[in-house]
Amino acid sequence: MPVPSIQQGQLWRSNKTGDNWLVTKVYSEVFATYAVIRKVGGTDADPRRVKVEKHDDGVELPGYTFTQESEYF
Repeated sequence: MPVPSIQQGQLWRSNKTGDNWLVTKVYSEVFATYAVIRKVGGTDADPRRVKVEKHDDGVELPGYTFTQESEYF
């Protein structure tokens, strides 16, 4: 589900495990944008870097679903 933009503090749910992940940083490298996410309730040792996919109607994190507007939050 694309959203207008990915920002720090957003929560995303893993489509594989159902765990919630918090966006802690969003940054750009040459031709791509990345989001650093950390598992909610996890340790500081488990950050992940996910490449942001851009679409005509917004952006998304592949393998994750934006949860702040769903019943799963």
